[in-house]
Amino acid sequence: MIRVLVTGGAGFLGSHAVAALAARDDVAHVVAGDLREARVPDGATWARLDVTDPASVAGVIAEHDVDTVVHLAAIVNPGTLDAAAERAVDVDGTRNVLDACVAAGARRVVISSSGAAYGYHADNPVPLRETDPVRGNEEFTYSRHKREVEEMLARYRADHPGLGQVVLRIGTILGPGVDNQITALWRARRLLRVRGSESPFVFAWVDDVTGAVVAGATGDTTGTFNVCGDGVVTVADIAASLGRRTLDVPAWALAAALRVGHALRLTVHGPERVGFLRHRPVLDNSRLKAELYVPRLTSREAFETWLHGRGAPAAKSGGPRPEVG
Repeated sequence: MIRVLVTGGAGFLGSHAVAALAARDDVAHVVAGDLREARVPDGATWARLDVTDPASVAGVIAEHDVDTVVHLAAIVNPGTLDAAAERAVDVDGTRNVLDACVAAGARRVVISSSGAAYGYHADNPVPLRETDPVRGNEEFTYSRHKREVEEMLARYRADHPGLGQVVLRIGTILGPGVDNQITALWRARRLLRVRGSESPFVFAWVDDVTGAVVAGATGDTTGTFNVCGDGVVTVADIAASLGRRTLDVPAWALAAALRVGHALRLTVHGPERVGFLRHRPVLDNSRLKAELYVPRLTSREAFETWLHGRGAPAAKSGGPRPEVG
């Protein structure tokens, strides 16, 4: 019987994780830790928690006798805050959680990382495996922070081997009601595509991400895992499902437009976003399926399930689905 703290427990993924963990017979209690008050199921409680405050994290862990931490608190829409504020949550907040776990003698921590940790590079292997280096782009704050967190996790694994780590490098999460910077790209009459790039997406349905989180928190397996469904979905695939066309723009033209728009404060996105659109990391989920959790939905099925939930008709897919894992 374990006692689990879920940071970011009032958020989209956090609330799913809290509910799933609270329903298990091998979990004694779940704490949904968040600055926002959370409505929680039986077997769980809410605690006010600020990951940027070391005393707050340590206090919640001690008060509730937590032995397992699921760390999901993160900036959901990067670019909406200044870089210092984002770092305080994503990087410093993770350090605070790890320090509190070590001090309390916690046995296990599950960390939500991202495929962005690999970086958006033209020479990324396709697909990327967990043994490939993390090279989060210096110019892209979110990607850089994910890389720095993973470098920090490696140091803690060496210095504190008693704290078991499960690191989840998650693809783009879709689920009921998801509306974020990624899905905003699909509202346009023509979907933006960088000329010469397929701009592939690997999607993970929220229930599958939750399944990986729960398996990581309650099992004995440790390690790093890419979390996504099989296969990829390109911008052209998404446009076809929406019944729209793509707008193919040269990389240089898009970078120039973003540079001007950012300078005029018309957009929070700068020219670094071209790499984000052009060289998206394609994740191999073989290790996930072999050692931790088998996703129920492929990337294409996750997208089409999300699309149907939005009330939009999905076009029939044509041709075979490219497999990643």
